[in-house]
Amino acid sequence: MENIACNNGSENSQTSFYLTGIPSLQKSLFLPVFFIFLLLYLLILVGNTLILVAVVAEPSLHKPMYFFLINLSALDIFSTTTTVPKLLSLFLLGDHFLSFPACFLQMYLFHGFNCSEAFILVVMAYDRYVAICRPLHYPVHMTPQTNTALAASAWITALLLPVPAVVQTSQMAFDNIAYIYHCFCDHLAVVQASCSDTSPQTLMGFCIAMVVSFLPLLLVLLSYARILASVLRINSKEGRSKAFSTCSSHLLVVGTYYSSIAVAYVAYRADLALDFHIVGNVVFAILTPVLNPLIYTLRNKDVKAAITKIIYVKTQAVVGKLTFKSS
Repeated sequence: MENIACNNGSENSQTSFYLTGIPSLQKSLFLPVFFIFLLLYLLILVGNTLILVAVVAEPSLHKPMYFFLINLSALDIFSTTTTVPKLLSLFLLGDHFLSFPACFLQMYLFHGFNCSEAFILVVMAYDRYVAICRPLHYPVHMTPQTNTALAASAWITALLLPVPAVVQTSQMAFDNIAYIYHCFCDHLAVVQASCSDTSPQTLMGFCIAMVVSFLPLLLVLLSYARILASVLRINSKEGRSKAFSTCSSHLLVVGTYYSSIAVAYVAYRADLALDFHIVGNVVFAILTPVLNPLIYTLRNKDVKAAITKIIYVKTQAVVGKLTFKSS
C-alpha cells in the first residue's frame, strides 16, 4: 500500500487512520466473524448489565465486595464499547477509516479502562484480605466512604496513566493515510504506523504496560499470600473451605485477566505472523469481559440467586401482562 505524504505533529489533523483488521482474513469470512464478535459483545452487555442491576436492586448484595464488582462490570462494558462497535462496522460494512481525534480517543479510553480494571482487581484483593485476615476490623476499614475512595482512586489513577503516552504519540508524524495493522487503535499499532522514530514511544508504552500489569499483579499476589497464610491457620476444614470459597470468583477473574495479557504478550513477542499479533490483542480486549459475568453467576451463589430472582420477576410480569391481554 502506498502512503502519500508525511505530516509533522502540527499537521496531524489531516491524517486519517486505516484499520486493516485481520489482513489475511478472506472477505468471505467477514460476515461469520462479524456474527461471532456481535454475539460476544451482546453476551458482554447482557451479562454485565445483569450483574449491575442485580447488585443495585438486591439489598443483600449491598456489600463492599459487590460494590467493587459493579465497578468491574461497568469497566467491562465501557472498555468493549470503546473498540467492538468499530470492529463490527469494519467486518460488516468494510468501514476501515477513523479520523485522527477518534483514533486517539479510542486509544486513550481503551488503555485507560483496562488500567482501571487492573487496579479494581487490586482493590478487590484488598477487600478479601481484610475480610479474611482481619474480620473484626472489616466493618471499620471497609466503610462506604472508604470503598468509594478506593474505587475512585483506581479509576482516576488509571485514567491519568495513559495520558503522557497518548499525548506524545499524537505529536508524532503520520502519513495522510496511516495504515494501522490492527482492529482498533492500540498504542503500539499506532506508534508503528508513524513516520517518526518509534523507539521512544515503544519504550514508554512498554514501561507503562509493565507498571500497569506487574505492579497490580504483585499486590494481588501479596494479598493472597497473606490470605493463604491466614486460612491455613484455621483449624476446621469447613472454615478453610468457606474462606477459600469467598475468594474463588475473584481468583478466577484475576487468572482470566492475566492469562489474556499473557496471550497478547506472547503473540507480540513470538515470531508469529501479524494476524496472530492482532488476534492476541483482540483476545485480551474481549476474553475477560465475556468471562467475568459467567464466573460470578456460576461461582457466586448470592449473585446467581439475585439474577435468577430478577429474571423470574420479569418473566412473571410479562406472563401476567400477556394473560391479562388475552382475557
